[in-house]
Amino acid sequence: MTDLEGRGAHPRAVRPARQTADLPPGYPREYRRLVMLRDGRSVLIRPILPSDAPALAEAIESADADTIRRRFLGGHLQVTPGLLEYLTTVDYTSRFALLAVEPASQRGVAIARYEPAEQDGAADVAIAVTPGWRDAGVATELLRMLAQAASERGIHTFTGTYLADNRPVTGLINAADEPATQVTSRGITEFSVPLPPDRGPWGPITRGHR
Repeated sequence: MTDLEGRGAHPRAVRPARQTADLPPGYPREYRRLVMLRDGRSVLIRPILPSDAPALAEAIESADADTIRRRFLGGHLQVTPGLLEYLTTVDYTSRFALLAVEPASQRGVAIARYEPAEQDGAADVAIAVTPGWRDAGVATELLRMLAQAASERGIHTFTGTYLADNRPVTGLINAADEPATQVTSRGITEFSVPLPPDRGPWGPITRGHR
C-alpha cells in the first residue's frame, strides 16, 4: 500500500466521461459517488478510465525522490505507454481502481487500486493522496469503497507491502476495524487485512449511490 501516482505530485485536470458511449465495457457506474470529507470538502469518487492516463503519467514523472523510494522500495519506474494502459485499463473485477476528483476543478487528488495477489481470494492494495488532501479522510473513503468492490467480487483479503517507516500507511492499517497481520523484516512490512462480507475493515459497507 504505497504511493502509485506520487506523493507531492499534482495531476492535470481529469475530465470525466460525459456519455455512456465513453465508458469501457463493464464500467461500474454505481461506484461513482460524491463523498463529504471530515474537513467539509467534497470529492467525487469514481472508477478509473483509460482517459486518465495523461494525468497519471504527469503525477508519476513529477514525484519527489522520497515518494519514489517509498513506492518502489528504493527503485524507480519508467513511464511507458504500455504501463499507463495497464494502470488505467482494468476489468473492474480482478483489477479495480478508484479515483478521487475535486468537483470544481476536476483535478484528481487521490487514487486507490487493487491487483490480484498470489493467494486465492486475496488482492494487493495501494493508495496515493496528494499533499493538500491528506488527513481529510479521503484515503479512508477510498479504501472503504474499494473494500466494498472487492468483497462483492469474491475477494476476502487485502494484502500489501510497504516501507516500515511509511507512517501514513501504518496509520491506515492500524485504523482498520478488523485485526491486521503485519510482519516487518529489514525495514519492509507485509500486511494482510480480512474483508468481511457485511462490513469493510474501514467502516460499514454501503450499497448504491451516495
